[in-house]
Amino acid sequence: MSPIREFRLPDIGEGLIDAEIVRWLVDIGDHVQVDQPVVEVETAKATVELPCPYEGTVTSRVGAVGEILAVGSTLVTVEVTPERSQDVGKVLVGSGVRAVPPRSRRRVRSVPVHHAANTVVRPTSVTHTTPPALAGAPVAVVSPLVRRLARVNGIDLRTVQGTGACGLVLRADVERAVAAGRRADAVDCTETERIPIRSVRKKIADKLSRSRREIPDVTCWVDADATNLLTARDVLSSATERTGVLALLARICVAAALRFPELNSTVDTGGQEIIRFANVNLGFAAQTDKGLLVPVVHKANRMTLSQLSSEIRRLAESARSGTLTPSEMTGATITLNNYGRYGIDGATPIINHPEAAMLGVGRIVAKPWVHDGELAVRQVVQLGLTFDHRVCNGDVASGFLRYVADHIEQPLKLISAP
Repeated sequence: MSPIREFRLPDIGEGLIDAEIVRWLVDIGDHVQVDQPVVEVETAKATVELPCPYEGTVTSRVGAVGEILAVGSTLVTVEVTPERSQDVGKVLVGSGVRAVPPRSRRRVRSVPVHHAANTVVRPTSVTHTTPPALAGAPVAVVSPLVRRLARVNGIDLRTVQGTGACGLVLRADVERAVAAGRRADAVDCTETERIPIRSVRKKIADKLSRSRREIPDVTCWVDADATNLLTARDVLSSATERTGVLALLARICVAAALRFPELNSTVDTGGQEIIRFANVNLGFAAQTDKGLLVPVVHKANRMTLSQLSSEIRRLAESARSGTLTPSEMTGATITLNNYGRYGIDGATPIINHPEAAMLGVGRIVAKPWVHDGELAVRQVVQLGLTFDHRVCNGDVASGFLRYVADHIEQPLKLISAP
């Protein structure tokens, strides 16, 4: 008899501990080749297709669409082709993970469904018990993630009717219990909604919370006349390639980071050292359907304005389509946040941990302004810099912000340099 091999959810890196099943690419009974993608999953970083390291026949699939599995959980079992059974141990499990192209990004959300026994099977560790109906009845074995979801929502699993194989309690069962108002302390709050924090939103929440806990941040502001910046944008965009305001701001921010390297740094709390970086890896905030992501332009200080503009456009499109790779979202040394696109003048940016500074840019709007000694209507922008007070004092941060403001008011000399 041919051996049965388990393909488990691999450690994709970047500290990810779980992934959500988006789409199955094979059915039970299908013959798969080595490195053939078998399932599409979504992590806190991106959506990827996972290739199976075995050749043979799929004998089971574990998990329904929308279900979250922990790293190391079984995804599929394969009856290995006899002539390949001697080589299966040589295959690197999880190798060849690839991002999903935009055309396959159709997202399927989990809905309560019943899976026939011949289409989806559960892990072999499931205890075959009858569905729990009474408070004192035993609970069918569920995954740690389902137990955690129940615990944080105050759900007693003994009161939940499992819809999985052999009465297994699934995530959808717990979510229905929450929606039905079965929590004892919420019987009078019929309009209360609880939304699990997971995937990208969980990663963002964890990072922002850590930034607030660990970094003694300070924010300073200045207004600048951006009239000439808009003129420069129009002049540079008169050719075939369009240059946006974000690219101009990015060029100025990179130049300021080189001029004030204290803010292009991070704090090593363990070694009690400040690490200053030779290159400027510029992160920029990009709003997507999944939340706020921060793509990174690596070695932005080595790029021309045209190259910088092209790379920002490419990364922004990848962020919107959900195809950013982990390396394209890590390694930033300073971040630019253009929140003015949302119609607000200013904010207090939260530093993107473990960086030391974030430059925030408000909307550019017509305001009264003294120009050449006379009152005039000019295009004014508010700049906000949040910085880690451990890496520098206010004079350095003020110098950085003043440098940015001065080059927004007189941009052509800087942005036309190679």
